[in-house]
Amino acid sequence: MTRIRRPSAQTMAVLQALAEHPDRWRHGYDLCTQLGIQAGSMYPILMRLADRGLLETSWETERVSGRPARHLYRLTGAGRAYASSAAAPALAPAPAAAPRRSGLQGA
Repeated sequence: MTRIRRPSAQTMAVLQALAEHPDRWRHGYDLCTQLGIQAGSMYPILMRLADRGLLETSWETERVSGRPARHLYRLTGAGRAYASSAAAPALAPAPAAAPRRSGLQGA
């Protein structure tokens, strides 16, 4: 039996940031800065999402002297669908609480 886990708050933040402009390539440092997530958490999230086919990855084509090429990320079609479906439960109103019963019956 496969267990379906809800994405962590940090993973949801990454998905939402990428979904804001789904056609735009983003690099990890940019996402770290925007979201306040440390690189030690960000890059494993990006790798997991890419391994699951939710992110497309590429290397930066424009080389900047003195800096290595950066890895770029953007959502795939499946990633866009996942980001919107994963965000839907968070946007849905909470179910109404059932009325409380007192311990007294027939009173």
